[in-house]
Amino acid sequence: MKWRRKEEQTPLPVEESAQPDTGWATTSLSTGAMANWTAVVRWSAWGLLLTGPLLGGLALASTAQPAAVPTRAEAPRAQPASSDAVAPAGFAEVYVAAYVKAGDSDADAEELAAFYPAARSMSWSAQGGAERAESASAVQVQQISAGYWSVTVAARITGSSKDSDSGRVRYFQVPLRATGDRGASGWTAAALPAEVAAPTGSKGAAPELSYGSGHAPLDSDPAVQTVRGFLAAYLTGRGELDRYLSPGTTLHAVRPAPYTAVTLTQIADHGQGPAEGAEAQTPPDGVQRRLLVDVEGEGKHTSSRPMTYALELRARDGRWEVASLEAAPALAAPSTNSKSREGQGS
Repeated sequence: MKWRRKEEQTPLPVEESAQPDTGWATTSLSTGAMANWTAVVRWSAWGLLLTGPLLGGLALASTAQPAAVPTRAEAPRAQPASSDAVAPAGFAEVYVAAYVKAGDSDADAEELAAFYPAARSMSWSAQGGAERAESASAVQVQQISAGYWSVTVAARITGSSKDSDSGRVRYFQVPLRATGDRGASGWTAAALPAEVAAPTGSKGAAPELSYGSGHAPLDSDPAVQTVRGFLAAYLTGRGELDRYLSPGTTLHAVRPAPYTAVTLTQIADHGQGPAEGAEAQTPPDGVQRRLLVDVEGEGKHTSSRPMTYALELRARDGRWEVASLEAAPALAAPSTNSKSREGQGS
């Protein structure tokens, strides 16, 4: 639509008294300008009328489902060492060693007071150093309450050579309290150690392993040749270790080499093991064998020291390679009979 400009009409004379002079210039809109302005207002009203529901819906959606603000995942907080039983166990071991050799000297009292502050005011009649703990190891750790632990330490006590009990393992129970406002920044003993009997269940039958019957190593078995070469390089330093390892397996030889010779005495396969006669055949690529091998090490100061290794082998290019030096031999699954006996015992 085109707007045509109307002819201007001669304005009627206005009396001077009708419009007083205020010093400001007055402006009046023409009829065409008023028409244009009216059209703009009308189209704006239609625009607001049409877009109003849309804008309202968007506002409602933004209110109902607020935009997710990305948050940085909180890094896991490092737990203090005291939350694990390792911290009180180590403190108890050193405490027992100081307690066993303590005597009536001020130096011994001060050393013991580092673990048990009340020791400064105690009198000792024993001679310091008459007995010593050659070795001390925590064998039982029990948390009594928050920050309060009871640790049982096994110590091999040695004394006079005339003492028939010298070198016997004895057990001491130690109460420990964590110090510090948040967590444990340290430890202190709540009392002197108490000598106790050996904890029940500290000894038991050897666990059953998940391997077949052991047999003498066969020279015709390619796996035996790999194991021999691997252990010689690993323990004596003779030969290259990497040539016996599967791709991706990383192991380092023991340094310095503790033995001059290693003899493979027995070998057992995990589970059923290979079929009879299959040991001498070339294995297909990717086949695995888990072995339990017994060896004897000869060294400058040792003779025929027996050791046991759990190895995983993997076949590649017609030969066996060591894929893993396992952390522990595989245990046999509990049998149905043993489970039923456990249920009857409980």
